[in-house]
Amino acid sequence: MTELDRRTLLRAGLVAGAGVAGGALLGGAGANAAPAWRPAGRPVLTHGVQSGDVTADSALVWTRADRPGRMLVEVSRRPDFRGARQLRGPVLGPSGDFTGKVRLRGLPDAERLHYRVRVESLERHGVVSEPLTGSLTTAPGRHRRRDVSFVWTGDIVGQGWGIDPAYGGLSIFRAMRETRPDFYLCSGDTVYADGPLVESVTLPDGRIWRNLVTPEKSKVAETLTEYRGQFAYNLLDAHLREFAAAVPQINQWDDHEVLNNWYPGEILDDPRYTEQRVDVLAARASQAFHEWLPVPDDGPLYRRIPYGPLLDVFVLDMRTHKDPNDGNTYADPKRGLLGREQREWLIRELKRSTATWKVIANDLPIGVVVPDGPGAQEGVAQGDPGTPLGRELEFAEVLRATHRARVTGMVFLTADVHYSAAHHYDPSRAAVGDFTPFWEFVSGPAHAGAFGPNALDGTFGPQAVFVHAPPHANTSPAEGFQHFGEVSIDGESAALTVHLRDRDGASLWNTTLPAP
Repeated sequence: MTELDRRTLLRAGLVAGAGVAGGALLGGAGANAAPAWRPAGRPVLTHGVQSGDVTADSALVWTRADRPGRMLVEVSRRPDFRGARQLRGPVLGPSGDFTGKVRLRGLPDAERLHYRVRVESLERHGVVSEPLTGSLTTAPGRHRRRDVSFVWTGDIVGQGWGIDPAYGGLSIFRAMRETRPDFYLCSGDTVYADGPLVESVTLPDGRIWRNLVTPEKSKVAETLTEYRGQFAYNLLDAHLREFAAAVPQINQWDDHEVLNNWYPGEILDDPRYTEQRVDVLAARASQAFHEWLPVPDDGPLYRRIPYGPLLDVFVLDMRTHKDPNDGNTYADPKRGLLGREQREWLIRELKRSTATWKVIANDLPIGVVVPDGPGAQEGVAQGDPGTPLGRELEFAEVLRATHRARVTGMVFLTADVHYSAAHHYDPSRAAVGDFTPFWEFVSGPAHAGAFGPNALDGTFGPQAVFVHAPPHANTSPAEGFQHFGEVSIDGESAALTVHLRDRDGASLWNTTLPAP
């Protein structure tokens, strides 16, 4: 932790503290290789700047340099940085692949702030990189009611569809930025570490999709360098870099950060991998995830992010504690994919929350059947519409406990299944009646093959009110069916409006939920 002179920062209108966390990437050969040590010249920031997990008084700021150096961050209310004060952050070194994060503290709530990042050479004091700038909006304080808006999606660079500038690159990030959201929720599959890219793919109409390919994206990721290269690849896209500099993120992970449908303790039987122990792969992937994204390095991945009196965001981790993918029809309440501690935390925090809306970011949907080959299930549901079995038992417990505690305003947001949908759950249609009706909204992929729709499991009474799915499996981004969702909460009425949008930002469907 780097401490700053509070009196000095008060003169600038801000109070901040710098938290030091690890960072990292690159290594190996090719475009993503760690650069050779160059004592001459100025350091260079290689992959832009990002911010994340913004609250009413704090935020994480991230960058990466091309060599060892000291991270320096300025923060100001003004875009010209007049009166800004500088924070000395961590030393960016090879153990973290030259990435780093600074925690800004003591920020004013509900304000647009500007930050500027440089890296200072360790060899030549005073020699610094060209600056990169970003901006963020802090959350409203606990008692400040104002409009709140955010976007969400998931599934980035999957099924072999990489960056092709001729088809707009990752242009969905431009469309999301144009909605001017307060923050962005990534519902997992932030990268596809198990999805190698080839240079060209022939589309159904004969056109050629030409991928930008790096060495780390040419095979399945196994080494730490290769996992780091997945995140570095996505940041080669200008739309994503511009979005990341302008919009704070909330990130969760799903399966493709490691490999498809993984669970702890799994041993692979896959000739593409020389390392067959999934726990080893997951540890490397987790390190890269924490190095390359503006996420906290302390505590579990599941967390609550307060956003004023109208919104609490509950970020779930449905992977770290996941049980094996079997038929998912067991009756053992000790099994599941949340784990006992996370399940108890979720129930406890939902009961404690005084926010009007409790948005639960679930990286696996509740009622959508997601098979993992014949006879095995990847998700919560398994297709048996009867009383809860398997992983459904966990969610039955959460829904029952919150219903009995009269918790209101619960909304679930997810991606994962590569199409867009609105599902309404109601006990009048369900095999179990002890829960309060709720909505689950699905939006994705951001840039991957489109699939679906999947079957719904009737246990919790879901009804597909809206579905937008492709005509065939693995529909390319060139053919459309890429999606994001937008949520806006009115500061006066507290009504919550959801738009399900396409790649260009056009609204495909919307609904407004009155404040409970």
